[in-house]
Amino acid sequence: MKRWYVVQVYTGYEDRVKADLEKRVQEEKAEELFGKILVPKGEMISAFSEQGAAKEKIFPGYLLIHMEMVGEAHRIVVNVPRFTRFLGGESPMALTDREVERIFNQIEGGLSVSIDSTQYAVGGEVHITGGPFSGFVGVVERVDDEHERVTVMVSIFGRMTPVELGFDQVKV
Repeated sequence: MKRWYVVQVYTGYEDRVKADLEKRVQEEKAEELFGKILVPKGEMISAFSEQGAAKEKIFPGYLLIHMEMVGEAHRIVVNVPRFTRFLGGESPMALTDREVERIFNQIEGGLSVSIDSTQYAVGGEVHITGGPFSGFVGVVERVDDEHERVTVMVSIFGRMTPVELGFDQVKV
């Protein structure tokens, strides 16, 4: 079964490594072991440039390879010039479906919504899991869906103090 794997290559040589790998796959007649080979690029708009949008690498120094992780396919990838390593090292780890979806959304210019903001209600109690207030419990004062932030009132030295946190730093 083909899965998506991440390969680290020399930065700046992503397109060259992709071309070399595709050529080697054809030479070794191993097309059935490989699917797409991608250099993750997305449309970026520079605030300082008058040129508008341009395709830029989202993850410089990395390739995404849809392949079956069998000995022959692994050997082909490892022997490509400018290959550094598979993510996961000795035992390469395939990306989860959620990670693949998030990466493809970035490539297509879409947004990846990871956390449902409706779980945070004003007046509700939350546990802080990240940042300097990790381990504290607070009460939600304001929810900012657009920026994925929540303002929580935390008791510090006996006084209620507002703390602004990301959705990923709190849990219900």
